[in-house]
Amino acid sequence: MKTVNILVEALPYIKKFHKKKILIKYGGHAMIDESAMESTARDTVLLKYVGMEPVVVHGGGPEISRSMNKLGKEPQFIEGLRITDEETMEIVKMVLVGKINTNIVSNICLHGGKAVGLSGKDSEFIKARKKALHVLKNSQTGEEQHVDLGLVGEIDSLNPEIIEMLTTNNYIPIISPIGVDNTGNSLNLNADTVAGEISSKINAEKLIVLTDVPGILEDPNDPETLIKKVRIGEIDELVRSGIITDGMLPKTMTCVKAINDGVSSAHIIDGRIEHSLLLEIFTKKGIGTMITK
Repeated sequence: MKTVNILVEALPYIKKFHKKKILIKYGGHAMIDESAMESTARDTVLLKYVGMEPVVVHGGGPEISRSMNKLGKEPQFIEGLRITDEETMEIVKMVLVGKINTNIVSNICLHGGKAVGLSGKDSEFIKARKKALHVLKNSQTGEEQHVDLGLVGEIDSLNPEIIEMLTTNNYIPIISPIGVDNTGNSLNLNADTVAGEISSKINAEKLIVLTDVPGILEDPNDPETLIKKVRIGEIDELVRSGIITDGMLPKTMTCVKAINDGVSSAHIIDGRIEHSLLLEIFTKKGIGTMITK
């Protein structure tokens, strides 16, 4: 009966999200641990088979850094942003498109799904421009230093046509966060930003961000202080009070922008927990933080 009750609890959500696009951003543990990646891929296929249209965006920062170290190149960051020269860009493409993307595609196909790997260069899906000089401010002297991050990009425009074509034909798009500029050069993009921008452009019902934390916590050291639901109007106060800070801040702001651009809800969930994706979508309690308008 417990199993039956779980299925009955899931039914309203299956009905509500039937034929709706769900944008899932793979990150953290779900990208590193093989069993976690396999479990997440299986859950993504399940979403497809119960009538939803999942679209996946993935990152790969730690794997890029590992590959750079193996090749004798030291990763360099400015305030969390990777300095990307031409050699680094080649490694970024090799890791994101050649390794991680194909691994996710393979896992989804292994579990009975139909997946196609893409980057922003395919059919100029993500047009981008080089990011402006990054401003570093000395907290003591107030002096500003302008740093060139290299081939790091900002999104100019997205063409959702290729996503629509794939989902209409029952494929699951798997997207690497690489953009292309007006002269055909590759640009390194932030995966969370790409996920947020795509979710609004394809009219996704949900944006789900898989991370290595339970969600937004009132006390970062206590998982029991998870904030389960928050409205975007309450976010500023959570930022001012220091509850949303560090790595959670850009993820949260990506979610806020996606909702302002038309996505119904955004979810920050713990990818380390098996089947967290299903628990968040198909149960009343959910498992992470849900952000709504």
